Amino acid sequence: MDYLLTEDQRMIRDLCRQIAEEKIKPVAAKYDESAEFAWDIVQVLAEADIFGVSIPVEYGGMGGGVLETALVTEALSWGCGGIALAFGGTGLGTYPIVLFGNEEQKQRYLPPIARGETLAAFAITEADAGSDAARIRTTAIKHGDHYVLNGTKQWITNGGEAEVYTVIALTDKGKGARGASAFIVEKNTPGLAFGKKENKLGIRSSATREVIFEDARIPEANLLAREGMGFIVALKTFDHARPGVAAQAVGIAQRALDEATHYARIRKQFGHPISSFQGIQFMLADMAIAVEASRALVYSAARMIDSGAKDIAKASAICKTFASDACMKVTVDAVQIFGGYGYMKEYPVEKLLRDAKITQIYEGSNEIQRNVIAAQLLKESAKGNWA
Repeated sequence: MDYLLTEDQRMIRDLCRQIAEEKIKPVAAKYDESAEFAWDIVQVLAEADIFGVSIPVEYGGMGGGVLETALVTEALSWGCGGIALAFGGTGLGTYPIVLFGNEEQKQRYLPPIARGETLAAFAITEADAGSDAARIRTTAIKHGDHYVLNGTKQWITNGGEAEVYTVIALTDKGKGARGASAFIVEKNTPGLAFGKKENKLGIRSSATREVIFEDARIPEANLLAREGMGFIVALKTFDHARPGVAAQAVGIAQRALDEATHYARIRKQFGHPISSFQGIQFMLADMAIAVEASRALVYSAARMIDSGAKDIAKASAICKTFASDACMKVTVDAVQIFGGYGYMKEYPVEKLLRDAKITQIYEGSNEIQRNVIAAQLLKESAKGNWA
């Protein structure tokens, strides 16, 4: 379908699709099996200036927005949802600096990220603070011109590989959520360490680790915005980033549809290609509908955010929830079309199914997203906004 992309947007999409086809797809199974971080693909993306797609031009980027980020993420995820997270996780860690950083912070951190020399990560989740992010326990206590961080963050994408971390920690435990603040933390900071790389169901080539702070001293200059704004930083970051998760889901689902369609044409049973059976045709049609509807939602939400709209939480939550649920259904159906072969690692669809599941969970589980959507609906209804 024609989504009226600009020439530059089509160029970015096509370039990333080419990278996915030629560089990522051939090695996806290898990296899934070994669970290694795909630094060679990171280098390819860096040489193509992909990491700068949504960083402002004045800091060395392309000046794109959420839509450009979604186009890149979708195309790369078609090749491998896990490898694509080197880009996606960096975007999540970069958004707080783009949205809330001062000029000095932007000048220092954004140009090397745009060049692909530095990866980024976002650290808020803890063992007892997942969906209930207000339960974080990591502290940042002010001492002179530094903050001292103590605590452990869990399941951090790009953990241990990234050079820059945006971290949410409590500067005033007595204020609860209003006592949280956001910081930029560099990997070489004394007192910063990393846990083991998690052994995951899917997105196995993506690095997921604990990020551990033991009396890590952070310069006061690395405070983002001001004290007490940590959860505002986090919420705004997720509102901008969730269409990226949705785009990841679209890319994975599109690959599953492509693989299933091709297989249905060449696989014969009862003397005919299985694509001649109406039951398979209906499955493929429903898969295509789900993928295209997801894509339309993602691009619409991204354009809304890029337009400067203020109330973006509902749109962001809707596209993330719909696309990830659709992705899970499409990948399950792809395995079903492949039959017994779909259950085998020699074929790509079992990996796509495993990669799909996380899109329903991270950056706010779909249950939490439905809470967000319902709360906004009720708020709008109370104000008499029926549109």
